[in-house]
Amino acid sequence: MPKLISAQRRPRQRRLWPALLLTGLCAVGLPVAVRAQTNPGFTFTWGDGPSGKQQLSYVLDYGTPGFNGDRYRLKLGPQKVAISGISITYPDYFDGTFDPKGIEVRVGAEGSKGGGLFNLRRDLGKPVEMSEVTLDPDNRIITLTPSDVIPAGTPVQVVLNNVRNPPTGGMYYFNARISSPGDIPLMRYIGTWVVGIYRS
Repeated sequence: MPKLISAQRRPRQRRLWPALLLTGLCAVGLPVAVRAQTNPGFTFTWGDGPSGKQQLSYVLDYGTPGFNGDRYRLKLGPQKVAISGISITYPDYFDGTFDPKGIEVRVGAEGSKGGGLFNLRRDLGKPVEMSEVTLDPDNRIITLTPSDVIPAGTPVQVVLNNVRNPPTGGMYYFNARISSPGDIPLMRYIGTWVVGIYRS
């Protein structure tokens, strides 16, 4: 009789070990893997907010209220036209701050290198040399002028380093406009980042 009990326990233990191992890996790995915040797949908008097709993708390294030293990656994606200038406007109720020296444009990155749930190396792409970067906090606008035109079809993102997030958080519309070579010097609207900053 003791042998029968022992034989029944062994298969159960063999089935239990993989489940325990997987649970342990998830408990250890997931908090690190999901620390970066991306825009949700489904977002409620109201009033004159952007439609789903107008919403642009973004990633915040932390995305929590009051965090000092956050990094925003605001993705324009590949555009059908060449880009000679980028402007970003943000609402007057956004009471965070940006570091003018921490604003850059990068090209050629669509996501993480190598993929995988536990991969923490995010490809920021190659920096673009800029002829002018202007932050106007009174009018809530960031203006970026690359030294050379960014070719059409190139994945583009604006990276805002050293951001101090608003102390209470909320939802903020960041509007993106671009200009192209030969255009009348007016920026053309291409979409909106619906940036959510919430206490985790």
